[in-house]
Amino acid sequence: MLELLQQGFGAVFSLNILMLMAVGVALGIVFGAVPGLSATMAVALCLPLTFTMGPQAGLSLLVALFIGATSGGLISAILLKIPGTPSSIATVFDGGPLMEQGQGVKALGVGIVFSFLGTIFSIVALMFIAPQLAKVALSFGPHEYFAIAVFSLTLIATLSAGSMVKGLFAGTLGIAVSTVGIAPVEAVRRFTFGFSELNGGFSMLTVMIGMFAVAEIIKLAESGRHAVQGKARSVSMKNIRGFGFSLKEFREQLPNAGRSGIIGLGIGILPGIGAGTSNLVSYIIAKKRAKDGHTYGKGNIGGVVASETANNAGVGGAMMPLMTLGIPGDTVTAIMLGGFLIHGIQPGPLLFISQGPLVYTIFAALIVATCMMLFMEFYGLRLFIKLLDVPKHILLPIILVLCVVGAFGLSSRLFDVWSILLFGLLGYAFVKAGMPAAPFIIGFILGPMAETNLRRGLMLSDNSFAAFFTNPIAGTFLGLALAFVLWQVFSALRPKPSAINQILRT
Repeated sequence: MLELLQQGFGAVFSLNILMLMAVGVALGIVFGAVPGLSATMAVALCLPLTFTMGPQAGLSLLVALFIGATSGGLISAILLKIPGTPSSIATVFDGGPLMEQGQGVKALGVGIVFSFLGTIFSIVALMFIAPQLAKVALSFGPHEYFAIAVFSLTLIATLSAGSMVKGLFAGTLGIAVSTVGIAPVEAVRRFTFGFSELNGGFSMLTVMIGMFAVAEIIKLAESGRHAVQGKARSVSMKNIRGFGFSLKEFREQLPNAGRSGIIGLGIGILPGIGAGTSNLVSYIIAKKRAKDGHTYGKGNIGGVVASETANNAGVGGAMMPLMTLGIPGDTVTAIMLGGFLIHGIQPGPLLFISQGPLVYTIFAALIVATCMMLFMEFYGLRLFIKLLDVPKHILLPIILVLCVVGAFGLSSRLFDVWSILLFGLLGYAFVKAGMPAAPFIIGFILGPMAETNLRRGLMLSDNSFAAFFTNPIAGTFLGLALAFVLWQVFSALRPKPSAINQILRT
């Protein structure tokens, strides 16, 4: 392990990869900090650029974008009281009041430091848990993979939105779109309507760019050129020592940070739930466990610690199912899956055997990008504050052009350009209907995996479905999926006030 990690750091510390990662972290922070942009959009936008790079350089760039954008949301959450990303919603509750009380530097310093610690914690967990999980996954066959895919789809459809019906519909639609093209087993054309361009189905990249980047651009453009845009307040760095808070305050928050890190890692591992949920859950628990819980929401650094530690701990958590099972943990890792596939690399348990040096290069890139994020966010704060004031009517057309160029650049087909516009309109329709995009995307990715392994499992068991339930691992996951759906139905029939909604009201 140490030898492979040493090789990974050797690859990352090459000049070209370091420069790419520095640009990636800085760009990720901007996308995380500017409200309306996101980590998903940043990774989707830069994914086509990795096509001309080697696997190590390309994946290091995507990792740097992921790290920077996940943490960057705290900047606007504190300075504008607007979360830059869904993972920073809970940061607003105490970060905003701290800023109003003249303690903006402390809020920013606490958020940046505990973002760093949360990410490092999750990376260490990823390095030690993922190889062991991959060894277990090597014994999995078609029955197990089908059951895991169904379980993952169930989690996504039921937890990624307030309405189970909308989540299920979005996930089912994603699976339906994934069936376009030549069938994986019989090689029969399906839903191509005579268009040869559809023989290979829709490209994962065009779907990602359309559903997240183009749809977000259309949504933001709806507000018009003269929409009111918040102005970031200036922060004075004079007479500030370190990161703006004392060693005593740091020690006092360690139990809170440890608990929040475990919550963020655990929720991050569950496919499709993501940091948007973990930061709120950790905030709720921190408020309940704190002796001064009544001060949460009024400017308590504990709220910032809980939110930022948890959402950044989700980075390693989301990478875990991607690298060990080939199942993305959230929408960002779903796009990163495309980055692996662009270079002909299939994530899964065999990745640790066939691509060991690359795996540890990714681990090293995660650590280096996290260190870059720590220093860039604090010492480049003035620059990022200025970027928050860039008018949206200037920023969005540039991003749209880059989306079109990226889609066209992969296969040099206008069909892909029309595809991103089509899925952009579909994503915008999702927004207007209040439906989550995450179940659609994960359904699109996991649909072929579920279908292929279902057919293979049936072939192995002479077309008997009983083997899926008698297999211990497959039966367990299918049972969990059924139990989860029944629990969601029961919860829907007996509505109760949500703790998260209570916090949002206060």
